[in-house]
Amino acid sequence: MSPPSLIGKDYVISATLLCLVVGISDGDTLTARCGQPGAYEQVKVRIHAIDAPERKQPFGNRSRESLSDLCFQQQARIQHQDTDRYGRMVASVECRGKDVAQHQVGTGMAWVYVKYAKGRSDLFGLEKQAQQAASGLWSDQSPIAPWDWRRTASNQ
Repeated sequence: MSPPSLIGKDYVISATLLCLVVGISDGDTLTARCGQPGAYEQVKVRIHAIDAPERKQPFGNRSRESLSDLCFQQQARIQHQDTDRYGRMVASVECRGKDVAQHQVGTGMAWVYVKYAKGRSDLFGLEKQAQQAASGLWSDQSPIAPWDWRRTASNQ
């Protein structure tokens, strides 16, 4: 019998995983290859506490590029927080020694996802600074939050 996966949603509680980022879906979701040679597992990871513009939304592609520039083909330190309804690992992530949520919010490439930001009070000040500097999505006169964008898109 083989040992249980260290990555499966029933086993990872608070482990820190060191993984290689092999894909970027959008500004708040990446795919990482974790594990040992010969026993790699690919994990879809949703960045904890942020929500980035959808790909078809203004700044969606720029947000994705920002995450890619920071993390693609880089080693990531992934701290599991939860599993979302789509089966993705929700995690705090560091690439190149930078907190990914702080980077995305601080550069105006994502919103703080208030509903899920417990324990991430550091992000609110960064979001305010990005707004005041009109960085990224905040350069738009009236940016639409992704949760509002999704609601509108699902009603059409």
